[in-house]
Amino acid sequence: MTIRRPFTVLAILFLLLLVPPQTGGAATTTLQFSGGPDGGTFQYFSNGIATRLSRLANNLEVNNLSSAGSVENIRRVNTGEANFGIAYAGDIFLAAKGRLDKDPKNDLNVRVMAYLYGAPVHLVTLASSDIHKVKDLVGHRIAVGGTGSGAAAAARRYFTARGLWTRMKIEFIGYSEAARALAGGQIDAMWILAGCPNASVTQLAARKKIRLVDTWETGTEEQLLQNYPFYDPVTIPAATYPGLGRDIRTFQDAALWIVGSQVPSEIVHRALEDIFSPEGLSYMVKVKSTARAMSITGALTGVVTPLHPGAEKFWEERGLTQLPSSP
Repeated sequence: MTIRRPFTVLAILFLLLLVPPQTGGAATTTLQFSGGPDGGTFQYFSNGIATRLSRLANNLEVNNLSSAGSVENIRRVNTGEANFGIAYAGDIFLAAKGRLDKDPKNDLNVRVMAYLYGAPVHLVTLASSDIHKVKDLVGHRIAVGGTGSGAAAAARRYFTARGLWTRMKIEFIGYSEAARALAGGQIDAMWILAGCPNASVTQLAARKKIRLVDTWETGTEEQLLQNYPFYDPVTIPAATYPGLGRDIRTFQDAALWIVGSQVPSEIVHRALEDIFSPEGLSYMVKVKSTARAMSITGALTGVVTPLHPGAEKFWEERGLTQLPSSP
């Protein structure tokens, strides 16, 4: 029998020699960034921001975490399980008022850093389906996003307001899985709340002829805005996806970069300084074209809940002040 232990010990000692000695410099701060599901815009943004901050910010390591999406990110940041996240303005607004489903009724430890992009609702079906209007979904199978996602929360609000939530067969699955299920005939439609173009929809359109259904229909707008004033009407241009054929009338929420209130202002200020620099913004567009919506001048778009003090200082230095509409 051959004894390998001496070689193993020597190998370990050799590897240890390759590790640089610890210096007397500042310790590295490790933070967690809660993103989104595979195929969703949240995950592109969170991974991009985490990667850039880890590479360029001294003594800062940011880990990207997969997530169901907006609602889960708010809960993670609120409890300290994550330090950064991305969430929809509507979900943050409702959480701050104690109206988000299953949320503890206590002070919210979530603050806003900046606006990232607008996220339009996509109601997608195959071109061969009999679903042409929202009301045609009755009795059909629809994927609305994973449990804990902002998409699923928005779907429940919208379809409840339309009197349809209990009249459809709801599937709580993420975008990539939903696109595969729609292509394979396991579901009839998918609901997406994400920036344009969405990768899952683009990939589906490359395989199958698709149809997007208008969700902003005449006669329904007033009721939706009365209950949820954080939504805005928007148009998805016909050229966004292959074979779309016409502009789509829908509505959107604002995707915001959020942070725990306990994160030091210095770190928040430094993170914004890096990501919203000309180099940082150029980098983000390479990560995801949706990041073209990011800018200094539009950084407080859709922000109706309190900014983090570090973010407030950063934006005030650039001439931006939050409107006094925070709850």
